[in-house]
Amino acid sequence: MSLSDRGGGNPIVVLASASPRRADLLRQLGVPFERLVSPVEEQPPADSGAGHHAVCAARLKSRTVYDLVAQEGGAVPLGHPFVVVGADTVVCEGGVVLGKPSGPEEATHMLRRLSGRIHHVYTGLVVVGPGEGEEQSGCEVTEVTMRALSRADIGCYVASGEPLDKAGAYGIQGRGGRFIERISGCYYNVMGLPLARLCAMLENVGFDFTACD
Repeated sequence: MSLSDRGGGNPIVVLASASPRRADLLRQLGVPFERLVSPVEEQPPADSGAGHHAVCAARLKSRTVYDLVAQEGGAVPLGHPFVVVGADTVVCEGGVVLGKPSGPEEATHMLRRLSGRIHHVYTGLVVVGPGEGEEQSGCEVTEVTMRALSRADIGCYVASGEPLDKAGAYGIQGRGGRFIERISGCYYNVMGLPLARLCAMLENVGFDFTACD
């Protein structure tokens, strides 16, 4: 891909995430990007608060990938400015932070906990670059109301496999969308990448979205 294909003189965006949903959302924005998954394993949610945990996890991902690109280059041409986007999403209900379930049993437990209740989805965002050490960070919060679920609802949904790689054990953009009665806040945040906040952060480091049109 040429620099013109990447949006002229824009810094190259590197997504530090394996999430296909985050990649799809960046494509939806028309943002050319490279992807490099952080080799650092995600840690279980801590007791430090949902927002703080999400930002710290996003920072670890983005900083690790920034260092890798700075040292090894790879898809980023030598000397061309780049920014790394890291994100982490967790669900919080009743003060308990829920990350991705470890398996079907934990997914079932999470869905039972969320059933018929209001919970909050937190996504921490950290953008590192284009200058060495430069960083922007923030956290988006969305309130979500889930309808009451039957045992059959939960059993069938867990058996589909969809909940197993998602914070809180559901995907609003997939089959789990039928369980959501209402949201207050950013829909894309529940998918794992709050687009308006991310765009503002990228614009702050000189990214020109009109060059991608």
